[in-house]
Amino acid sequence: GCGAHLAPKRMMTSMDIELLVVPDCPNEPVAAAMLRTALDDVGLTSTTFRTTMIDTQQGAEQRGFTGSPTILIDGLDPFIEPGRAPALACRIYRSDTGTAGVPSLVELRQVIKRATDRTGS
Repeated sequence: GCGAHLAPKRMMTSMDIELLVVPDCPNEPVAAAMLRTALDDVGLTSTTFRTTMIDTQQGAEQRGFTGSPTILIDGLDPFIEPGRAPALACRIYRSDTGTAGVPSLVELRQVIKRATDRTGS
């Protein structure tokens, strides 16, 4: 379209980030704090995220939720493991240092950065 290149670039704050958790997930506060830190670290200090409770198997299947906590960036699970069935369970993240109940901060920063590169260009 005419003059489309003059349109202001969509601000990166339009990134949609959601933290999916089961009720009373022990890793929820850890994941939330880590998500906030990762966003701040990559310069997205004004980007917020919302937390959504998944408390039924149906809800888990609808959202492709394979365990708590699950972080969705623009609706996509960057840590998805192919073949994992949706489940109301705690999630295990594998990293260089072994397994943990949350993704590592380094990995979280990387996936957020990748997502900003996608939306910010």
